[in-house]
Amino acid sequence: MLGGLTGLTDPKGTDWGERMLNTVATQTIRHLFTKSESVEVFVRCYPSSKLLQGSIDSFKMKGRGLVIRRDFAAEEISIETDAVAIDFGSVVSGKLRLKQPTQAIAQVVLSEAGINDSFKAELVRKRLVNLSLPALTALSGGKPVSFTEVQVELLPENRLRMFAKADLNNGELVPLQMTLTIAVERRRRISFTNPEIELDQVPEAQREISRTLSLALAEILDNMVDLDRFDLNGVKMRLNRLETEGKRLIFSGYAEIERIPRSG
Repeated sequence: MLGGLTGLTDPKGTDWGERMLNTVATQTIRHLFTKSESVEVFVRCYPSSKLLQGSIDSFKMKGRGLVIRRDFAAEEISIETDAVAIDFGSVVSGKLRLKQPTQAIAQVVLSEAGINDSFKAELVRKRLVNLSLPALTALSGGKPVSFTEVQVELLPENRLRMFAKADLNNGELVPLQMTLTIAVERRRRISFTNPEIELDQVPEAQREISRTLSLALAEILDNMVDLDRFDLNGVKMRLNRLETEGKRLIFSGYAEIERIPRSG
């Protein structure tokens, strides 16, 4: 093994140490996701003797069809670092541990379908059902209000159209429809601003209450998506920008990796 770690190459010219690192890193990263269509890892370490001191030149990961915490689907996640210090002993035992924290450039691509599925996740649903905010209970005779059947349609220029229904707990369902602007705030929050209420498809008798409930839902969403609530253990995501591109929402930023998270 040590001969391979200190410079052997296969006929294709791929260093043995790099291949071992790629295998261990791929297995480690794949286990972070509930499901993955593909995970590709490319570790650069030349010459391999540097690995004995726990030093690698770069680390790249690209995954497709990923599911995080059983409910949150990402079409694609890519991460790339410069030099990283790792625990050589962990590699030999088939694991990957960092000797010190590192930062990585990161990009996350969400599909419109994946975003809609996320509204069915318990972590999101519990923030939209049985709400007793005074502004809502004033409309429902004091009963909790729930927002259900939430669907989004991605639009150009970082806009989205949202459809939902408000259940006033009195047998009345109020349809909601609006467009919103989405943006990154303080590198960790996703803001939902500039709501434009659309009432054409709402029965005339419900239009006024639909407008009020739509504005309330927009405010709830604006305070909901904080990345610190979704962090993998040991990894913090920070965003620099986002953009809508067809039926995809693309986030660009970086990850602060304190340690490789355990399976989740």
